Amino acid sequence: MGRLAESFWLNCEIFLLTLLFALPLGLIISFGSMSRWQPLSWFTKTVVWIIRGTPLMLQIIVLFYAPGLLGWGNWWGSGTSGRFSAAVVAFVINYSCYFSEIFRGGIQGVPVGQTEAGQVLGMTKTQIFFKITLLQVIKRILPPMGNEIITLIKDTSLARIIANKEIIMMAQEYSAKGLIWPLFSTGVFFLVFVGTLTLLFMWFEKKLDYFRI
Repeated sequence: MGRLAESFWLNCEIFLLTLLFALPLGLIISFGSMSRWQPLSWFTKTVVWIIRGTPLMLQIIVLFYAPGLLGWGNWWGSGTSGRFSAAVVAFVINYSCYFSEIFRGGIQGVPVGQTEAGQVLGMTKTQIFFKITLLQVIKRILPPMGNEIITLIKDTSLARIIANKEIIMMAQEYSAKGLIWPLFSTGVFFLVFVGTLTLLFMWFEKKLDYFRI
């Protein structure tokens, strides 16, 4: 169990680093998708379509192996740190595109009249976004964002495709030796983590109940 727990920490690291970078990047991408400058909007939407339309596992493989196969050198370096970095970058790119669509839907779901009311009151665009739009966006996106974040912790197991020794890869090594219980034990780790996240999002939703949209 100690080795499984140590391997699960790698899953947690990928999860935390992905959230750290993918959430702000997703917001930036959503602004690109909503841009009034059509070339930027089309380019951003095309990238999001490609990333959302292809498997995450394929993206990890391509990102890790493509530089070497194309003769661009070894971007990621050797050893476990290189494989870990490649996996994190792939996860950040993938999930930032999914998050961007959630952000876009939340921002565009806020009635235009409220923005116009802020303009009538003499508020700047920045003030309108942070004081009027943002709170409503958070309320709207919390359930779908919670679903994506819960999916993320389970998807971290895909990092094993480039030999990152996360918890399921470790459990498979034990199963090759004739032990089946480690595979079932991995489910316990994920269930506890997902259960904690579920309770956390329920608490957030309860805190935002006072804010009606």
